[in-house]
Amino acid sequence: MDQTSDSDLRIEHTPTTLRELAVERLRHAIISGRFTGGYRLVERTLCDQLGVSRSVVREAIRYLEAEGLVETLARSGPIVANLDWTRAKQVYEIRRLLEAEAAATCARVADDAVKARLRKALATLEAAFHDEDPQQLYAATTDFYQVIFAAAGHDIAWEVVQRLNGRISRLRALTLASTNRRISGPAHMASICAAICANAPDAAAQAVRDHLQDAAEIARMLLESTS
Repeated sequence: MDQTSDSDLRIEHTPTTLRELAVERLRHAIISGRFTGGYRLVERTLCDQLGVSRSVVREAIRYLEAEGLVETLARSGPIVANLDWTRAKQVYEIRRLLEAEAAATCARVADDAVKARLRKALATLEAAFHDEDPQQLYAATTDFYQVIFAAAGHDIAWEVVQRLNGRISRLRALTLASTNRRISGPAHMASICAAICANAPDAAAQAVRDHLQDAAEIARMLLESTS
């Protein structure tokens, strides 16, 4: 890991949600690949990099462990969880089940207000994609899906997806970096949006499945090639 500059990690001011900010910085370091799978998360080093106390670092590590981005080994302590196809496949399968059903339900009930929110979320997502801003793209993609799940009334399912969000973003970063993707993520999202706005449940569910099949196949090839 390049440690020549930690200015983007260091927290210069103390907000009321210091732990949340530390979690955000560490999560981004993992998702972006700055901290790779197996990297040891040494408390003292992280305290220096982030400019926070050990208690804050410990809280942040515990939070990221709950997200599945960190795991604690008996002898080594906390490390960045390794990303492998066995785990990634399960994430995609859960997403396929929950997101396809949410899209279908949303398409059945979507009125003009829901369609307007979804189109706005898609426009924000497409802008982030063209600006090549990964963090904004992850946030915009999450917002896009949140509109769908909220309109569908699938609150519990959304909570499950949110708990997987760190792993989802990590896989998203992996697949977005690939040149093998036949159809871009925003293009898939546009298809999902179009189906929902046409009140076509079957087409909406299939658009979600097509999107996830495309992303999962790229992830499989990349992860199996490095295992």
